Amino acid sequence: MSTEHTFRGVFTALITPMGPDGAIDWETLESLVESQIAGGVDGLVPVGTTGESPTLNPDQHLQVIETVVKVAAGRVPVIAGTGANSTEEALYLTRRADIAGADAFLQVAPYYNKPSQEGVFRHFETIAKSTNKPIVLYSIPGRCGIEIAVDTVARLSEACPNVQTIKEAGGDVARVTALKEVCPQVTILSGDDGLIPEFIEAGAEGVISVASNLAPEILKELTSACLAGQKDTAAELFKKWQPLLTDLVFLDGNPVTIKEVMHIAGKIPSPTVRLPLVRTSETNQTKLRDLLQSINLLNA
Repeated sequence: MSTEHTFRGVFTALITPMGPDGAIDWETLESLVESQIAGGVDGLVPVGTTGESPTLNPDQHLQVIETVVKVAAGRVPVIAGTGANSTEEALYLTRRADIAGADAFLQVAPYYNKPSQEGVFRHFETIAKSTNKPIVLYSIPGRCGIEIAVDTVARLSEACPNVQTIKEAGGDVARVTALKEVCPQVTILSGDDGLIPEFIEAGAEGVISVASNLAPEILKELTSACLAGQKDTAAELFKKWQPLLTDLVFLDGNPVTIKEVMHIAGKIPSPTVRLPLVRTSETNQTKLRDLLQSINLLNA
């Protein structure tokens, strides 16, 4: 695959479906890939935050990627989550996912150990040099404790031809503006469903979406309207589907809420998440069911 980036539109941050015992439900995973492609998404992102990467062992992590690549069969690009707070681990996962046929790699900022920006630069540079395929940076300071500084993104885009995209999940539209000013060649993808219109108006090219697990067609319609500059249509769609883009995916955290919603809507057999995550409360289950009912997605 060329190092030129064409990531534009809706990319689903896939859940990893699990049975009641916590084992990965491979049959459901395969059916989700098919339904996402049928729903018109522009790409798939397995084993990111939404895919519960922190609680999958390395073999399971890679098997999920291999399964998604196999089922997608080249119909849409697969951006495999292969990041880690250990450069060595990220290299291992990236190399194995590369062999498995992933088209690109989502690389989260190193979490917990809080490296300096020089450390962040060297971490991503090392990974980028291990492959010719695109690297999608992933800045999510709320989970990582650090962000990928704008200047660091610019340095990486200049030093590494395959680092030209970032998933921006800090909830700050001003970051999009700053990135476009400093490194206009870098493609920005929103990491927040609820900020799609604002991010795209500021210069983003799409979204890596949680909500599209449940409703890929809706996210595709909204994002396409935003990208086409159809502001009135986009505003109407956003108002109509705002519960889907906010409470229905984040009421009790990600991926707890999206799995619960998909279970309620009959999309997956079980809402199981692995410890230390636990299922949403009965009170919130009722809220989610009522929200789904209110926007006619209960049996979507």
